[in-house]
Amino acid sequence: MLAIPESAFQGMACLEMKAIDPERLGQIFHENFKEEPWRGYASGPPSIFARVESDGVKYSEAASGLFGGTGSFGNGSAMRVAPVGLFFYDSVELYESARRSALPTHTHALAVDGAAVQAKAVALAVRFSPMKSFSSELYLEEIEAFARTPEFKSKMRLVRKLLSSPASEAEAATTLGKSVAVHESLPFAIYCFAKNPESFEKCLHCAILNGGDRDTLGAMAGAISGAYLGIDSIPKQWLEKLEGRKLLESLAESLLNQHRPLL
Repeated sequence: MLAIPESAFQGMACLEMKAIDPERLGQIFHENFKEEPWRGYASGPPSIFARVESDGVKYSEAASGLFGGTGSFGNGSAMRVAPVGLFFYDSVELYESARRSALPTHTHALAVDGAAVQAKAVALAVRFSPMKSFSSELYLEEIEAFARTPEFKSKMRLVRKLLSSPASEAEAATTLGKSVAVHESLPFAIYCFAKNPESFEKCLHCAILNGGDRDTLGAMAGAISGAYLGIDSIPKQWLEKLEGRKLLESLAESLLNQHRPLL
C-alpha cells in the first residue's frame, strides 16, 4: 500500500487537466513509481510500465494485456478514484471520467465499473447532507442504477438486503467478499459506510477488522465516509500521523472548489 496513495497523483491530474487523460495519468503513475519503487506496488503496474518502456505502447494497451489479455479486475482503480468523485460529483461526466481514470492500469469491464461505482459512492456522499436523515435505501438505489455490470447491480441489491437483516458485519464481509477482486471487495466497503454513516471510526473499523484486503477496503470505505462527514470526523491523532497530510488536504479542498459542474 502506498503511504502517499495513488489517489493523490490522480487528484493532481484532475487539477492539471480539468479532465482525465489516461495517458497523462499513466505517465504520472509511472514517474512516481520510478521515484519510489519500494512503496509496495503489486505486480501489475510495474509490468505495465516495463512494457510501455520496452514496446512504446500506450498505458491502456499494456494494461489490457495483463492476465492473458483480459486485463485486471482488481480493486486498485476503485481504491484511487475518490478525487474523481470529488471533482465530478455533480457532473454528467462522472462515469466516463472514472472509466478513463481506470484505463492506465485496469481495462477489465468489472474494474472500470468498480471505479465508476466507487466514484459515484463518493459523489453521492458529497451531495447527501449529514445534517439530514441518511437513507441507505435511496443511496444504494442510486448506485445500483449508476452501475453498468450485472455483478455490481446484484451486489448493491445484496448490500441492501444485508443491511435490513440481522447479519453481523463479519457475515456481511463473507457474503459480499473481501478479496482483491473489485466486485468482491468494493460492495463490502460501501456496506461499511451505509451501515455506519454517522461515524468515520466505525465505518473504517468495519472495513479493516474483518480480514481480507484490509488496506484497500479501508481506503475505499474511508473515502466515502470522509466525503460524507468531512475532515472533522477523523480522529486528530490519526491525522497527525498521516504522511503527506498537507498535500492531501490541499488537494481535496482544491478538487471540491474547482470541481466540474453539472452540464
